[in-house]
Amino acid sequence: MAGNTTAERAQTLKALHEAPEILRVVNVWDAVSAATVAALPETKAIATAGHSIAASYGYPDGGMPLETALAGIKAVVDAVDLPVTADLDDGYEDPAETIRRAIGLGVVGANVEDRLRPFEEAVARVQAITAAARDEGIEFQLNARTDAIVRGGGRPVEESIQDAVRRGRAFLDAGAALVFVPGALTRDVVEPLVEGLGAGKLSVIGAPGALPAAQMQELGVARISYGPFTQRVALRALRDLAADLYGAGVIPEDTPALN
Repeated sequence: MAGNTTAERAQTLKALHEAPEILRVVNVWDAVSAATVAALPETKAIATAGHSIAASYGYPDGGMPLETALAGIKAVVDAVDLPVTADLDDGYEDPAETIRRAIGLGVVGANVEDRLRPFEEAVARVQAITAAARDEGIEFQLNARTDAIVRGGGRPVEESIQDAVRRGRAFLDAGAALVFVPGALTRDVVEPLVEGLGAGKLSVIGAPGALPAAQMQELGVARISYGPFTQRVALRALRDLAADLYGAGVIPEDTPALN
């Protein structure tokens, strides 16, 4: 059980990250999706999906104003009694202040992406975030994201992996809890990342084509999340239902009252 205070929930999330079992976080985007996932007995923590929250408000991924992002995150935090780790894009203009405001809402962890900024600048932003969290007095769990693979352009994947390891090690040295590397889907990418960062330090996204969570755990991955894909599955269900209703369909009798 997570504690009631922000500090206690941060400690709970820290323990989940450090446990030998991989932490699976099913991403949500509003109060009702958060409550639905939180009601499952397997759910130990909640993660927001910035892409999905942005889509809910009509913004493209990465284009949502900070105030909108924080409002969406607050709705999730207020809906559950579990640790919440939030997607905060690149941290916005002042990443330290962004983290302080998120902690003020009860957030105990966050994804913040480097967008392949110059190395020193990217590390400095991580240092600013972790220093701000220390000042707030909690064991904030920064899932520091590097876009070394997904923004690697045409360079060989081996170079992107080396860049991810270099950046990730620096982020860990700067106080990050984990290193999130989107694009790490297969064994040939995950293995060298775990070797370079250390077991229990890599966070990945379970995109289509990725290894199952159990296999990721065997390789030493600490955490797997699902980003915008959970919302896409939900929207597909809505689209398919609507198409059926425009035909001869009716609402299925076994529809649960989840809202």
